[in-house]
Amino acid sequence: MPLLQIVIVLVVVGLLLWLVNRFIPMQGTIKSILNAVVVIVVVLWLLNVFGLFHSFSRIHIGT
Repeated sequence: MPLLQIVIVLVVVGLLLWLVNRFIPMQGTIKSILNAVVVIVVVLWLLNVFGLFHSFSRIHIGT
């Protein structure tokens, strides 16, 4: 995956998370949980993209 594509994905995810935090009214704890989940997923995805988390690629959801 090209570096530019990774940067674009990170910018889009960050923008979407900012929009959700800014414009959707939620309780503070729910926002914190949402932010933590998104950060964890993005870190796992980056580790998988750079080949540092090999077991993640063997996980299949659905058929």
